[in-house]
Amino acid sequence: MATFTRLKSGSWRVQVRRKGKYVNNTFLRRKDAEEWALETERRIDRGEPSIGCREARTFADLVRLHRADLQEVGKRMGRSKTASLSFLERKLGRLRLPELDRERLIQFGKERAREGAGPVTLGIDLGYIKTILSHAAAVHGMIVSTESIGLAHIALAPTRPRWKGRRARPTFNTR
Repeated sequence: MATFTRLKSGSWRVQVRRKGKYVNNTFLRRKDAEEWALETERRIDRGEPSIGCREARTFADLVRLHRADLQEVGKRMGRSKTASLSFLERKLGRLRLPELDRERLIQFGKERAREGAGPVTLGIDLGYIKTILSHAAAVHGMIVSTESIGLAHIALAPTRPRWKGRRARPTFNTR
């Protein structure tokens, strides 16, 4: 059974919970929301993958979907996450989801390293990519794999610079 909620903006938020799956979407007209809910319930009943947003075809679509879901539940993003997601949306946003594979992520990591990004920054970028894909799978029932991110992370390990020399130790004023 679908749940319909009228938002302050006048749009309609529809939520479908069925057979352990949860999918939601937002529409301007209630009739569109009802049609989408009915079709989504049918897809779940047939065992087909249900997509939270029919327009989610690129990585940028998933980033926007993630942001909208966080905003819906009242979770604010910090400046770092906002900046990182905007950067990833610019760099990888045009990629269709099947194109976001291990080779493309390795290429992205090497480009970032050439631009001067360190290992921590690269790890953060890959972590946010994994978060976006995991969110799409968990909340919207989309079929996406995060395995390629783990493989890219392992493949990029040799390209990361290692700490050379001794570690700096704190000095204390003994006066």
